Parts: sequence; structure tokens; C-alpha cells
Amino acid sequence: MAQSTSKINIFTFFKLPAAWWCGVRMKSMDHQRAVVTVKYRWINQNPFKSMYWAVQGMAAELSTGAMVTDQIRASGEKISMLVANNTANFSKKARGRITFTCTDGHLIKDALQRTIETGEGQTLWMKSEGMDENNNLVSTFAFEWTLKLKQQ
Repeated sequence: MAQSTSKINIFTFFKLPAAWWCGVRMKSMDHQRAVVTVKYRWINQNPFKSMYWAVQGMAAELSTGAMVTDQIRASGEKISMLVANNTANFSKKARGRITFTCTDGHLIKDALQRTIETGEGQTLWMKSEGMDENNNLVSTFAFEWTLKLKQQ
């Protein structure tokens, strides 16, 4: 069972305060899909009257990383995770409420299993798409997560 969204949002307040203050909030998550929203406001604006790209990146990363964290916790193993690379594409100004959705949770289980079985680090790419309130694609982020067993 995935962690509750309220626990994740409390976690962001204490461990990712920049994301929390900018309005990044987890809306739903299971082992396959995560949804994170952020609303364009004064605190997350850029000079071009839209949402700053880094705020979009925080929301997109949370939609991928929360699932990775949750599945690591469920495995019972001590595994570290880190973003090694990321790419982004911006197709429209981000105004209003932007919803980032990642549906790549199914990729995590196999990477975790390979990490545990072989003891070697693994990588996986996960994508998150940001849609505005009119269901227009605003931005697409991809994150390369690395997984590695922690040394005992």
C-alpha cells in the first residue's frame, strides 16, 4: 500500500520546504501512478507571467520520486536513490493549476529486484507530464533515478 498523500505533504514541509512553500502538493499515489499539483502564484512566478521552470521541476520530480521512495520502503531493503540526469521540455506557459502525472511506477519494481538480486546499482527513467486546467500539455520532465544497495 502506498503512503498517504497527507504524510507525503507533511514530509515536504519538513524536508523539501522550498517545494512546500511554492505550493507543490501530492494529490494521489499508488504503486503505478502519482499525481502532484502546483498552482501559479506570486511566490513561484517568473518575469514572464508564468510559473518558474524549477517549480515545475520540483512537482514533476515529486511525482516520480515519491513512488520510488514508497517502493523502496515496501521492499524492506536499505537502498539509496538519487537523480543522475533529467530532461525537460516546455510547450506552453504554465498558468493556473498545473497537474503533473507519472504513470511509470511499474518500472520501479524490476529495477529494485535487479538491485537486490545482483547487488549492482540500477537506473531507470521515469516521465512526468504537466497539464494545465484546460488539459493542455505545459511541460514534460524525465528523470533518471539511480538505485543502489547501501553498504552494511
